[in-house]
Amino acid sequence: MRFLLCLPGLLAACAGAVSCARAVRPDALRPDCARAEVEVLAEGLGFTEGPVWLPEEECLLFSDIPAGRLLRWREGEGLVDSTASPNPNGNLLDAEGRLLTCRHGARDVVRREHDGSLMTLATQFEGRRLNSPNDIACGPDGVLWFTDPPWGLPGQTEGRELPFNGVYRLDPADGAVDLLLDGLCMPNGVALSPDGATLYVADTGGHPSHPVEALQEGPAKVRAYRVTDAGLDPEPLWETASLCDGMCVTPEGWIWTTAREGLVLLGPDGAILGSIPLPEAPTNVCLGPDPEVLFVTARTRLLRVRVP
Repeated sequence: MRFLLCLPGLLAACAGAVSCARAVRPDALRPDCARAEVEVLAEGLGFTEGPVWLPEEECLLFSDIPAGRLLRWREGEGLVDSTASPNPNGNLLDAEGRLLTCRHGARDVVRREHDGSLMTLATQFEGRRLNSPNDIACGPDGVLWFTDPPWGLPGQTEGRELPFNGVYRLDPADGAVDLLLDGLCMPNGVALSPDGATLYVADTGGHPSHPVEALQEGPAKVRAYRVTDAGLDPEPLWETASLCDGMCVTPEGWIWTTAREGLVLLGPDGAILGSIPLPEAPTNVCLGPDPEVLFVTARTRLLRVRVP
């Protein structure tokens, strides 16, 4: 199924970006949200998340969390394969093309080696088990950044060992896990600017569909933080009100975020530049092999969005 959407895409609930000095490359063309085409590639799934394009296999990999599967989709073939995984969520390729996965069920971050074996990269912080790693980003230096809300825990509390929902830095070279932020409500999607100097974090906030018990509550926002030698400057460069889940960043510096209404395009300064309504609320987004193609997981569906 294909939809041609020609709406201007203003999200009144996503107003109020604070200024930031970073700028888009001068020759970068802004994606034209008003001419986006949306195509349904698969539907009838449990709860989809974590799309990532695998160039060597020429297919898309994504998670079906309640089914406990990693699924693969290929052009002309549809869904072609699935692999068991304990409630996987966010996926990403590292600099060497190895698959990184945040697994709710196992409460860990793992890496699939080139020979197919799994390497566990993180399971705990200071001797206490992680909540349920959610999403992950990889810097130019190979250092990883991941979020750890409690959504993978039964009732968000059962088996919980950490009294906060953290954002972490993980160095695969030595296995060190460093806590960067512990004051966010529900850290969710995470991404890096193309130069690796800015970390973008979505905080889904405290609201009726995601109750927070005995933890900090607050409004849903996307925030930008300056990456430092020590890890992260905790003072945001900017913040934009948005009920965002996952996100991705184009090589030119545009930020595609997911909101209840659909995809929302942000500039590197946090300004809202447009939106693309979708047939179902999206959970995450990734770049495809073509610079005008995005793949979107939308709860029970997998979508492809072409943006001129």
